[in-house]
Amino acid sequence: MSTAELKSDLSKMLENIDDEQLLRTIYEFLKQGTKEEEGRFWKTLTEDQKRRVYESYEQSKDDKKLIAWDTIKKKY
Repeated sequence: MSTAELKSDLSKMLENIDDEQLLRTIYEFLKQGTKEEEGRFWKTLTEDQKRRVYESYEQSKDDKKLIAWDTIKKKY
């Protein structure tokens, strides 16, 4: 997926969120990412946490292991 596609998809997702607290959480998360020096957060993770992030990333490449956005919205 290209950067333009990611931005477009994110924009569409945000437009469909009506939960103000969720929007504030996303906003603060994104805002924090623009302030931090690259890799600073990563350095705070334990080796086990880093391993789990890598595993999650690899699993995300398999569409069968992904959860539909609508399912997540219903759950949370």
